[in-house]
Amino acid sequence: MFPVVLPPTAGFFDRPADLLDQVSGHLYGGFLAWLLIAAGIWFTVRTRGVQVRLFGQMLRAIAGSRDGDGGISSFQAFTIGLASRVGTGNIVGVALAITLGGPGAVFWMWVVAIVGMATGFIEATLAQMYKIRHPEGTFRGGPAYYISRGLGSRRWAGVFAVVITFVFGFAYEATQANAISGVMQGTFDVPPAWTAVILILLTAPVVFGGITVVARIAEWMAPIMAGLYALLAIVVLLLVVSLLTGKYSIFSRSDGGEMFLNVRVPRTIALILAGAAMSMSGLVMQLITQNRFVEPTTTGTTEWAGLGLLLVMAIAPRASVLVRMVGAVVMAFVGTMVFFLFLRRVSLRSSLLVPIVGIMLGSVVSALSTFFALKTNMLQSLGVWFQGSFTSVYRGQYEVLWLVLLVAAAVFHYADRLTAAGLGQDVATSIGVDYRRTVLVGTGLIALATGTVTVVVGSLPFLGLIVPNLVSMRRGDDLRSNLPWVCLVGIGLVTVCDLLARTIISPFEIPVSVVLGIVGAAVFVVLIIRRLGRPS
Repeated sequence: MFPVVLPPTAGFFDRPADLLDQVSGHLYGGFLAWLLIAAGIWFTVRTRGVQVRLFGQMLRAIAGSRDGDGGISSFQAFTIGLASRVGTGNIVGVALAITLGGPGAVFWMWVVAIVGMATGFIEATLAQMYKIRHPEGTFRGGPAYYISRGLGSRRWAGVFAVVITFVFGFAYEATQANAISGVMQGTFDVPPAWTAVILILLTAPVVFGGITVVARIAEWMAPIMAGLYALLAIVVLLLVVSLLTGKYSIFSRSDGGEMFLNVRVPRTIALILAGAAMSMSGLVMQLITQNRFVEPTTTGTTEWAGLGLLLVMAIAPRASVLVRMVGAVVMAFVGTMVFFLFLRRVSLRSSLLVPIVGIMLGSVVSALSTFFALKTNMLQSLGVWFQGSFTSVYRGQYEVLWLVLLVAAAVFHYADRLTAAGLGQDVATSIGVDYRRTVLVGTGLIALATGTVTVVVGSLPFLGLIVPNLVSMRRGDDLRSNLPWVCLVGIGLVTVCDLLARTIISPFEIPVSVVLGIVGAAVFVVLIIRRLGRPS
């Protein structure tokens, strides 16, 4: 079902909206667009290329000003402008422009953006020149103020204020709100009235809080959203490349569509879910153990999951994927608890010894699995199961990976408690968190994610080590805010490694675990060197 997009206006405003749409179509297409471009070029010439000449100074002003001094800071002003300009309209508008105008539309968007920077500079300068200070210490400014004070026309300033209020109320915000409500109704069957109520409840405290509240919200939200947009765009691009990569031509063969739906799409979905699962598992495990060097493959969790899979296949060779997953999850849980209990019994002073102990335990379990496989003539199958490859992922064999979404939702739900558990048992207990229960829940989620990935894909070494460390270096240790970043980076990294595995020796394919192992080992060594280089 396609989303139902509601019209921008309804009822009483239908006729005026149609009239305004006709007028704006002729006015903008035939006059305003060219006027804006001409104005941008003229301002660029008059300011001697201010957008290039003062670009470095702009960056220094934005980065170096975090104190508003009675108003808002330069950085806050920048984030407010960014938040007001980057939204669903821009994303859809750019996609529509490329669809209608082709790739060349990107060039002209850049040209208009460059000359438009000069126009934006003039607007901001006029706003600063003609702003007024209110008794409470805040400032008021903008087009209405410099029309009134600069041009000396209160009448036209009033007209502008009325028009811009109407436009923002019934065009910009209303259009976006209706688009959101249309998507929610078409996709999830949520009535538009409920969507409206939710949007009002979310935005009203910010809007009525004044410019300072808007600035504080935009200061931390806008950079996060911009970063997520950029990272999401990169990940989506990589996934599209993954869908189109392969020796089998899906465009020239008659059964190309069937191959695409049965093999390429499941493989790409598996990349998404497996990358998110292992990265998320590493993040949770590092918080619980308070150690940067642990993840499912350095604690023996993956090896225990493999042992569970082997036992199930020995007892019931024709077992379904779901039954195999249950066996792998149970043994992964047991193995992780064994590792945690060992850490509680043994006092380890160095954080570097913890993953070494985990690798030793994993090696013991791996040896037991190999011995058991030899006794049951399953050694070849064992190697295939644990090689860590997406070659065997196809429709009907990957669906259990959708459980990763439930794991992600549960991790997000328990995020605050897991973060508190990462501070230690004493601190967690002092703030009212049931430490043992939280650790047990976290262990169960790790086992479920690791066991599921092991059954479908196999071992993905060091993925849970690399990604959480990269994210935490920039963002700290808050699990709730780090979770989207960890999942996206994990998906991107495993997709890149999978593409390399498919193309290095094409038409042959090497296991993705080999590429991940090389990359992960290098990162592991770098982390160890960084750790040893810190003063104790």
